[in-house]
Amino acid sequence: MNNTTTVAIETLGCKLNQAESESMALQLIEIGYRLVSPSEPADIYILNTCTVTSTADRKSRYFLRLARRRNPHAMVVAIGCYSDRAAAELVRLKCADLILVNNDKENLPSILELKRRHTSSDTYRSDGLRTRSMIKIQEGCDHYCSYCIVPYVRGRERSQTPNDIVAEVNARVRMGFKEVVLTGTKIGGYRPSLEALIRRILDETDVKRLRLSSLQPQDIADGLLGLWSDTRLCRHLHLPLQSGSDPVLRHMNRPYNTIDYASAIVRIRKAIPQVSITTDIMVGFPDETEKEFAESLHFCKRMAFANMHVFPYSARPGTAAASMPEQIDERVKKERSKAMLRLSRERVIQFGRQFRSETLPVLWETEVAPGVWDGLTDNYIHVMTHSSKSLNNQIADARLSDTYNKNFKCIETTLVS
Repeated sequence: MNNTTTVAIETLGCKLNQAESESMALQLIEIGYRLVSPSEPADIYILNTCTVTSTADRKSRYFLRLARRRNPHAMVVAIGCYSDRAAAELVRLKCADLILVNNDKENLPSILELKRRHTSSDTYRSDGLRTRSMIKIQEGCDHYCSYCIVPYVRGRERSQTPNDIVAEVNARVRMGFKEVVLTGTKIGGYRPSLEALIRRILDETDVKRLRLSSLQPQDIADGLLGLWSDTRLCRHLHLPLQSGSDPVLRHMNRPYNTIDYASAIVRIRKAIPQVSITTDIMVGFPDETEKEFAESLHFCKRMAFANMHVFPYSARPGTAAASMPEQIDERVKKERSKAMLRLSRERVIQFGRQFRSETLPVLWETEVAPGVWDGLTDNYIHVMTHSSKSLNNQIADARLSDTYNKNFKCIETTLVS
């Protein structure tokens, strides 16, 4: 293989996809590829697709066509959940040269017919990778929520071995990553034990910061919460809610009600001071009434989330909800989304301003403008600061102000020397 061969990897969707893209990038770097930005010309362009909504499908098609326009001679590869669900559609649209499913991700180098050559990836970190490393600990879901396509494209639950995960964390630490995010389809379903896995990572690695991608209310056990006595565990938990109305939750086939969810929130905040709790909210689920939407909006206000990912219901072929009567009009979905998004924006600003004048450690990531750096506190506040020196991949203390910078969508800070 020509060692100047370039590859661009673009990712849509969840943190699990991000983790798998990172793994694919490291495999390709190890055998001699040069990783470039998706906005640059590349010999091979790989899109890790998503199919969780019709919007995700549309974005997948858009980015594949955009890659073709950027470099007509590149090999365009579609991989991931949309490819898994709708390979025939991608073949018909002729927007990819190679269409691969999720199970192909671990064998991507051999599929691309690349000849491996030795390189020391343990001491190499590509600028094309994030400062936070995503590590997949499990995949698949055994619980079929009525709206969700994920179990159909990701399959049954299965977990990586604890030994392999600990070894992978240690490898990422040697590569220079300061933060590791444990991710999967449903990491609370990790077997044999998520709590035991986290203990091993904290005991057997020198990772500076460890973050969990997403948990369910039923995963919040006292033993798990007790692990946050170790300050390396980031004070941030993402608990998808989907709806704050009990009738809607039942129709969604979610395994909890609002009382269960609120109880989990109370226990988390009691165990982890200054914790950030973020969530996913769906609006316009089939037969969601105005009263049920109002209940959901009110419940979200009560929970005082730090941030909310809001999205309209999108019918996924083959799921139970797709055939439910009383599908909600798109205009209604749009109005309900706007109301939830207004609340989300308010909560982002309010949560960040709670910490004005406090000094928090920040992992600085990107120079977003000349001399302007952005980063994340351990409790997931997006912040910025001014520095003439590079802060990339450094953990440095910063004092938060009460100023929310709308241009950069973050709280302004001052570095503390």
